[in-house]
Amino acid sequence: MTVALPRPGPPQRRLVTEVLSRADRAFRRVTTGAGLAMLAILVVIGFFLIYRAGPAFGTSGFGFFTTIRFDAASGVLGVLGLLYGTVVVALIAIGIAVPLSVLAALYITEYSSGRLRGFLTGLVDLLAAIPSLLYGLWGFSFVGPKIAPVSQWLTDNFGWFPLFAHKDNALFINSMFIAGLIVSLMVLPITTSVIREVFAQTPPGEKEAALALGSTRWGMVRTVMLPFGRGGIIGGSMLGLGRALGETIAVSLLLPQVPEITTHILQFGGSTISGYIANNSGASGLALSGLMAAGLVLFVFTLATNFTASVIISRSRSGAGVDA
Repeated sequence: MTVALPRPGPPQRRLVTEVLSRADRAFRRVTTGAGLAMLAILVVIGFFLIYRAGPAFGTSGFGFFTTIRFDAASGVLGVLGLLYGTVVVALIAIGIAVPLSVLAALYITEYSSGRLRGFLTGLVDLLAAIPSLLYGLWGFSFVGPKIAPVSQWLTDNFGWFPLFAHKDNALFINSMFIAGLIVSLMVLPITTSVIREVFAQTPPGEKEAALALGSTRWGMVRTVMLPFGRGGIIGGSMLGLGRALGETIAVSLLLPQVPEITTHILQFGGSTISGYIANNSGASGLALSGLMAAGLVLFVFTLATNFTASVIISRSRSGAGVDA
């Protein structure tokens, strides 16, 4: 007589529980506390700026955001001229720094040898350690006078283009173009480091497959590395933009800090929020409140830029948004 044995059912799932050691628990508490502390500091700074900017907003109202002139003595407070110069200088810096950063990251990652790669990586990171004061002094005393003839040549030959036009008897020193050029050198290490890290994460199999199919080195870079690193390029550019928006000492030395809106970026003039605040740091009363309000605008603008850049970089690291 044959007895049918019951068939074994599917194995039960085993619950995997994570048991952290004492060191891991301590590390988690420290890192969590540090993150919450930084968030708390940002919130406190924001509320402090809002509180101190109250009198300026009460005096100017919404006109604070649409007025170009900033003159606390006459009761006229406006951030539009300062914000315009801040954005223009930052865009000039990004327009110069990003192409150079992409080329430098490609060379370090793909074309340089092992020993040279380490040297160039350290050199690029070392550029970020140079104080902005030195960049500003160098730009004011050396680069500015050297770039002025270039600006003159651009206006003489391409003056029909609005950005290269100039007024009669214009000076070509202490311009937004020169300030953007100096700030681009300060942005270069950040953007290059971010883009290089993303390029280094390109799957070797895809690179080797492109070369095995007969692609040239440049063809492999164009069809594999650049599409893979698109998120890193955008994220690095936006991080550099946040750095350029908040630059203070260099632009305070390079620009006359006169709030205005002009397309003549090659001639004398221009201002930024941070540079104007630095040059007028001894103000009091309504002028100080106006500077606090301008700082609040810059704080929110820079915070939004850096947050967007962090999201883009996180997506690029997780592989989201990368073409197959």
